Amino acid sequence: MSTAIVWFRQDLRLADNPALQAACEQCERIVPVFIDDPRDSTVARIGAASRVWLHHSLVSLGNSLEQAGSALICRQGDPLEILEALIDECGATRIFWNRCQDPVTIARDKLIKTSLAALEPKTFNALLIHEPWTVLKKDGTPYKVYTPYWRVASAAYDGDRDRHQPLPAPASIPSDAVCRKLRGASDIEGLGLLPDKSWPASMMSHWSVGEQAATTQLEHFLGKHVERYADGRNLPAESATSRLSPYLHHGEISPRQILARLTRGRELSALGDDETVYAKEVFWREFGYSLLFHFPDMPTKPLDRRFSNFPWKKGQKALQAWQQGRTGVPIVDAGMRELYATGWMHNRVRMIVASYLVKNLLLHWRQGEAWFRDCLVDADVASNVMGWQWTAGCGADAAPFFRVFNPVLQGERFDRQGAYVRQWVPELADVDDRHVHQPWSLSAAARAALDYPEPLVDLKISRQQALDAFAEIRG
Repeated sequence: MSTAIVWFRQDLRLADNPALQAACEQCERIVPVFIDDPRDSTVARIGAASRVWLHHSLVSLGNSLEQAGSALICRQGDPLEILEALIDECGATRIFWNRCQDPVTIARDKLIKTSLAALEPKTFNALLIHEPWTVLKKDGTPYKVYTPYWRVASAAYDGDRDRHQPLPAPASIPSDAVCRKLRGASDIEGLGLLPDKSWPASMMSHWSVGEQAATTQLEHFLGKHVERYADGRNLPAESATSRLSPYLHHGEISPRQILARLTRGRELSALGDDETVYAKEVFWREFGYSLLFHFPDMPTKPLDRRFSNFPWKKGQKALQAWQQGRTGVPIVDAGMRELYATGWMHNRVRMIVASYLVKNLLLHWRQGEAWFRDCLVDADVASNVMGWQWTAGCGADAAPFFRVFNPVLQGERFDRQGAYVRQWVPELADVDDRHVHQPWSLSAAARAALDYPEPLVDLKISRQQALDAFAEIRG
């Protein structure tokens, strides 16, 4: 019998999984495998929150495979060593996987592909609409500004929509006793993805996980919120965003599936205004992967090299106050507390808290990126790094450094009645709308009655200090 290993990675689903489909079409027996590689060198180097989500996602995938007549094998360690051992154990003659697009994994996969050449490895695109080397400027260089990237990438999608149609899940996945024996020797619990504390349970109470949950969430968003997405996406007190980012990060749904359901046979150019704004968000993720592919040192170095000499401060107490949501700025604290409680933060608030860290506290964007990576269930390396460099003013298509989000004005504009702040900062529950975003403007007696910290910094003074620091490197 021909036996194929299907190596699951950022594609924890059965539908629209080209590696799984090809293996089912070409081989008589399928051995589904997931390998947890916890070494720091992997850019998948997901943090604690994402590892909790991963545990539940693997459970869901395992159940789906069981229903299809197969079983998921989970192992931990060096992928090449584990794959070589599995090949001996199950007598595999082929191997299939879907490509990842971070620089460390690309290098690792090239080595594995060469080492396992006898099995004729076949790899596929399941992570993106367009892989990074396919959308380039006419001179062959990558885009560093999003708007022209969107024009070219969306036109390419419209020009070849048939190729981008999602694949159905296999009707069945052939397996046998050998695969099930291997499953019994290695399970999800053995990976140790769940920390021994109450936090994972409370965090995951905000989520349903898995391929079916992703599809349900997509349908809910398209049925309830997409028609007012352009405005609604900026209101953190409302559930108007898709909240699909963790499902995309873990591959429980693909961008092809999202766009196919969004467009319903139409071209992107024919979408309504709100639908177009959402489609652009899907392609913004693609843009991030393009940047990471072409500028692989992006996780550690600014694209704008002038910022290599930026006079960042070193303030551990300020960093901890920001992490714990104790800065004294209500909407910043609300966002940081939402992050820790749910593993997620509204995108408008992500920009506000990031701007506050790098431009009011003058702390390095890499410290913020690391905290987000550890606490977010959607901590996608490309999107996370791109977002932090964008806010810091040192990335591609970046917000100018002199654009400093005023958290008070942002709160008053996008959380007008303070519902979001009151939800996550209950100390301010009884503060009136006029003062809820700037409680320091209350009387001294009223402030003394609140169990809430005074601001770490003066927003106006710290803004000017940031502009002065930028002037030093601008040349």
